[in-house]
Amino acid sequence: MQEDKRVLKTKKNLKQTLIKMLAKKPFEKISVKEICETSQTSRITFYVHYRDKYDLVDDISKDMIKMAQDEYHRLQDENNVERDSITSYCNFLDCILNTYYNNLQLFSHTVPHENPYLNYSFYKYILKYLEIHAKKRSNTLKPKYGLKKTAAFLCYGFLEFINESNVENVPPQKVRKEVRELLENILKSEILTENSIK
Repeated sequence: MQEDKRVLKTKKNLKQTLIKMLAKKPFEKISVKEICETSQTSRITFYVHYRDKYDLVDDISKDMIKMAQDEYHRLQDENNVERDSITSYCNFLDCILNTYYNNLQLFSHTVPHENPYLNYSFYKYILKYLEIHAKKRSNTLKPKYGLKKTAAFLCYGFLEFINESNVENVPPQKVRKEVRELLENILKSEILTENSIK
């Protein structure tokens, strides 16, 4: 069932307000009262839609994952009609990178030392999505250490690689090249999988 346009507008306003506020202070120091005042939304209206600020972040995380999923399907249809496993993983990585760089105003504040909760929130959703993806590909790339552990290793490692690159002001094109090369080398070796793909 589709949400009412007014509800969508209110939620969008609250989400955008929180994202803008992150440029000025850490998430843990932002209160619901401040979000409401800045967004010119009553607290009653806020609590109609969200239990607390963590619920609001959860909704933002779901939006980002939806964007990434749509991007992934677009990339698969565009350049991986035969559903090659390595290309699928690279498309998965590209959809995360595209979502990250298209929403840098938010993701630049998700480094663990600045906003640990935001980092955790996005990580858990990306990890869940990666686990689903890896399960579909496990017949061609069987994880050596178990699906969940391998997905967690890849997910957290690549997210931190991207975050640190952003902190170091590494140009996005260079990050894309480096992280894709790293992923392809891992997948083509037998470091994490029982079978290598040449």
